[in-house]
Amino acid sequence: MSTIVDTPAHPWHTQDAGSVIAELGTDPSTGLTRAEAERRLAEHGPNAIAAEPSPSVWQVSLAQLADPMNVMLVAVAVISLFINQVSVGILIGALVVLNVVLGARQELKAKASVDALAKMQIPQARVVRDGILEQVDATTLVPGDIVALEAGDIVPADARIIRSATLETQEAALTGESAPIAKDAAVIDKADTTLGDRTNMVFQNTQATRGTASVVVVATGMDTQMGEIASMLSAIRPAKSPLQRELDALTGVLGWIAWGAVAVIVVTGLLRGQAIASVILLGISMAISAIPTGMPSFVQAMLSYGSRQLAEHKAVVKNLTDVETLGATSAINSDKTGTLTMNEMTVESLYFDGEWFTVGGTGYEKSGEILHAAGRPNPDFSQLALGLTLCNDATVSDEGAVIGDPTEAALVVLAAKMGADAALTRTQHPRTAEVPFDSAYKFMATFHELPGETGGQSRVVGLVKGGPDVVLDRCSAVATPTGTAPIEELRQTVLDANRSLSERGLRVLAFAVRRFAPGEALPADPMSAVRDLTLVGLVGIIDPLRPSSAEAVRIAQEAGIVVRMITGDHAITAAAIGKKLGLGSGAASGAEIQAMTDEQLAAALPGLHVFGRVTPEDKLRLARIMQEQGAVVAMTGDAVNDAAALKQADIGVAMGSGSEVTKQAGKMILVDDNFGTLVTAVRLGRSIYDKIVSYVRYQMAQLFSLVLLFLVASIFAINDGVPLTPIMVLFLNFFVSIFPVIVILLDPVSDGIMLKPPRDPKVTIANRGAVTLWFVYGGLIFLTTLVPLLIYPDLLSSTAPNAPVTMAFVVCALGSIFGGLVMRRDPESGLSGPLIVAVKWLSIPLALTVAAVEVDFMQRLIGTTSLDGGQWLVCLGLALLVPVLIELEKWLRRARLRRRSRGGARR
Repeated sequence: MSTIVDTPAHPWHTQDAGSVIAELGTDPSTGLTRAEAERRLAEHGPNAIAAEPSPSVWQVSLAQLADPMNVMLVAVAVISLFINQVSVGILIGALVVLNVVLGARQELKAKASVDALAKMQIPQARVVRDGILEQVDATTLVPGDIVALEAGDIVPADARIIRSATLETQEAALTGESAPIAKDAAVIDKADTTLGDRTNMVFQNTQATRGTASVVVVATGMDTQMGEIASMLSAIRPAKSPLQRELDALTGVLGWIAWGAVAVIVVTGLLRGQAIASVILLGISMAISAIPTGMPSFVQAMLSYGSRQLAEHKAVVKNLTDVETLGATSAINSDKTGTLTMNEMTVESLYFDGEWFTVGGTGYEKSGEILHAAGRPNPDFSQLALGLTLCNDATVSDEGAVIGDPTEAALVVLAAKMGADAALTRTQHPRTAEVPFDSAYKFMATFHELPGETGGQSRVVGLVKGGPDVVLDRCSAVATPTGTAPIEELRQTVLDANRSLSERGLRVLAFAVRRFAPGEALPADPMSAVRDLTLVGLVGIIDPLRPSSAEAVRIAQEAGIVVRMITGDHAITAAAIGKKLGLGSGAASGAEIQAMTDEQLAAALPGLHVFGRVTPEDKLRLARIMQEQGAVVAMTGDAVNDAAALKQADIGVAMGSGSEVTKQAGKMILVDDNFGTLVTAVRLGRSIYDKIVSYVRYQMAQLFSLVLLFLVASIFAINDGVPLTPIMVLFLNFFVSIFPVIVILLDPVSDGIMLKPPRDPKVTIANRGAVTLWFVYGGLIFLTTLVPLLIYPDLLSSTAPNAPVTMAFVVCALGSIFGGLVMRRDPESGLSGPLIVAVKWLSIPLALTVAAVEVDFMQRLIGTTSLDGGQWLVCLGLALLVPVLIELEKWLRRARLRRRSRGGARR
């Protein structure tokens, strides 16, 4: 038997149930035989999602070791050991191990695959085999199986409905549609009907919230809609973060500088007739100076610190580099349901007795006031409360736990706000008959016997709720404060009220009542009694915004970030929510963007900020096109249908209460589900990037100073080309430089950081202005370090510790410490407060530098000699020139910026 496939030209939803059953070779009453089910299981495979294999520890570690910076360090370590510089080789080898361990440890925490989809697999399903309804492991389902569904069941596979009774399914996890979808077996003619509108289909891992159905399985495992999402996840290769790309490019440049300088020094030494061993040692010293040996470890430490800060603010990142990516975010594509909204249906407004009422409270908490215009008496909601509680199958506990349809749960909560208890009301007024909801007629009716007024004879009352159009067509009157009025007089008024609610993005339900005469019996067919109704009112229901969402959107827009909402809800609802959020103009449906080419969509994007009725493929495409336009895209979501777009985005943001699949696909998880937390995370991400820029500026200034020092010393034969020993360079890199880095790391966040536009990802860390500063600041440290070697030439010796080399070491160390203090901010002054924390940390390398020169065992280890008071004063004076001149340069730069700003303002 050939594989059964649902092709675009032959989709299951366009065929009647009988044709589907025939094509799948099954029987609706007896199902498949066990033998046939086993054969198909062997053909199609288990009804499970295939998982990506997770990388091993060794694979991750080798990938870290292959980092260009670590490769260069390994080469230096090997050469050091080859020429018997064991201590140098061991120190550098230890550094490589540290880099690999830090990187691999964090990456292994983050590695996750689509096996989370398999965890979502429902373990059991009720299936008809050999004419017997039995419960089986859902992984054994095959195309052609007949499955029974009822309220509360998780759909075990994609299936075509054969027959149903008031079936509704909650598909938010797949389509983003917040309201349950009414389902039936009717054929849908359009082959390109979107997933959310295929009402004769049910999909794996969605939930039946109401009714019953018999369905025939049409797809299992990787052929389901969930499987397609898993395939998309597997096909998306994680891209390097902007910081990774920049540091890789910088490493390449530094590699050329380092090895070019080594080549110059080696060639110069050989031409001068120096011994090969001496020349190689000199080359190693140069390489250690020119390679920013601590950069991988320091950047890891900075990003780790940033990730801890984010965690404290309820945002968890899975890869350290994602901390920095947040700061570059220029576009946010946000899902609506459960992200910007609470995913808790709530009555927001109602039209009753010709008046408008606003309903307070959100979600399923039974608290909130019902307010109306002043000057009118408080209305009697008892008639509406009967319809809310009795024409309703949902229950809501006092703690907010819901059983049943979320929309009906919102009605129970509204009744509670009116003072009516649903459970008690149902106990006192049980149903005598009902017309269950069906999508064919779009209403529900229940009938009850209520006591007569003032102790009179009891009477039957019919309560109806449904779509305003169908309910209104069955009404003959409308309730008003003074009694009832003929429907003809108020039909247009009611229609206007319905339109007003709909334009606000609310789902509207109409409530009506029919009071039978005392003693009048209910007809045998309850459907025939749903006529001559009196309209009681209209209720507007919405999935409300999170309280912090609008403010978070405002702050993001103020920071120059374009916020768009992308949802599975209808475009009208989405546009209304977008207006409340303060999003930009322009809305489009999934069908509209599917009709556009990539070029047309890219051209239209600046004018579009709300997208409704989109598919997972649409979300993925939108993220990709924005990235192609140069945007750094963050995508938020909580449902399975968001997973592929989250993985495609530069920073996928999953909600903590969302699906496990989404958490695995995303790069960051908002533990508190608060969209506002994302804005805080962006602020911290910008701060971390600024700190990394400050660190790179400091590191590169020190690197260039050492490169220039060794090149000049080699070319002009100063101390036989050895201005500092390799151990001195390593001491400077790891026992001096680390403390200014800590000062940069702990520097507080600038108050105006969210008033700046997002950084241009095309402007790299190594832009022209930045490189100029590196050379200027590095040149200052180089010149001050070179002075002792020039003013004490007679005391120089390349084979023994001496005062000029020791002084050069001290000046370089102090210049790096003082320079680090002022380079922590740019262009702001580094001497502005707070300074206490910075001084505390910088006192440590000051003490270590003095100890390295004056303590006996440190002298032997590093190769220094004691200095007298005058020499110390010379060193201190030279080192202080570095911060003074750097602050002067920044003051001049700030003055130019102020003049330019004033000139622009005048124009």
